[in-house]
Amino acid sequence: MIKVQAIAFFGRMIHRCSNWLVVTAMISGVYTLRELEEAIASDPDNWRPIVFTNGCFDILHAGHVRYLQAAKGLGRSLVVGLNSDASVQAIKPQQPGLPPRPIVPENQRAEVLAALKPVDAVVIFSEITATKLISILKPDIYVKGGDYQLETLPEAPAVIAGGGKISLIEIEVPSSTSAIVKRILDLDAGPPDRKQQTVS
Repeated sequence: MIKVQAIAFFGRMIHRCSNWLVVTAMISGVYTLRELEEAIASDPDNWRPIVFTNGCFDILHAGHVRYLQAAKGLGRSLVVGLNSDASVQAIKPQQPGLPPRPIVPENQRAEVLAALKPVDAVVIFSEITATKLISILKPDIYVKGGDYQLETLPEAPAVIAGGGKISLIEIEVPSSTSAIVKRILDLDAGPPDRKQQTVS
């Protein structure tokens, strides 16, 4: 319980520190929806075919990176819709024994994503789904992980209505933010000699 409280405290401190960071609009590769819409309209040949995906991307791991690399290979540019802190909290309610999500605040998640080589643009959205973004940006290809099904994708109708295609990419590394957090908690709960070995 102490460890969970410590992680939660750390998360709150990250959120507070985010106020000291450069505002999202000034981070290279991070756009507002209007800015991104205008950028694509002014130079479509530089953007299309657009590959679009969305998610929380809370604590990045190898699975995220390989997924984004594969997505970028399907088109000219890769746009990532990033769930805001509020929408993450709505779709990932706190689980017993675990800290509240997200661990990392939206501006920092956006900055890290934008710095990845496959990613051309990041746009934060506050809705539960990315349907609004898709309806406006009209991506040529919509990508989600292979653990999804077309029948259960809430964004699918908007993609099809905009003339886009849907591609499901199998995640090469089975991992998740929740699994990483649980492993940290398990390591901390281990015997003293085990904890000493993992300090370095």
